[in-house]
Amino acid sequence: QVQLVESGGGLVQAGGSLRLSCVASGAVFAGNTMGWHRQAPGKEREMIVSISNGNTNYEDSVKGRFTVSAEPAKNTVFLQMDSLRPEDSGVYYCRLRTRSGRDYWGQGTQVTISA
Repeated sequence: QVQLVESGGGLVQAGGSLRLSCVASGAVFAGNTMGWHRQAPGKEREMIVSISNGNTNYEDSVKGRFTVSAEPAKNTVFLQMDSLRPEDSGVYYCRLRTRSGRDYWGQGTQVTISA
């Protein structure tokens, strides 16, 4: 049974930083793709960054502000978020996609940026 648990969300002022963590159990990162997705109120969930075998892909609005990293030995992926903006607010989800294309999701962590 694969489980993903996110943590690190919270309320910060615009310009501040947060660091999200996602710990996976029941699966390993190696060979799979990890991603962070965001869902703002009233909007669809969108992918903001993915990492696979050290290769990263960022959505344009977070480039230069967000940094994804991983500790495969701990089955943990991080999302360092700097220069936060109110429009970054939403629920952040961690996703693991296996090589067979199956997706697993965490429960999400709330991020709120005040102006």
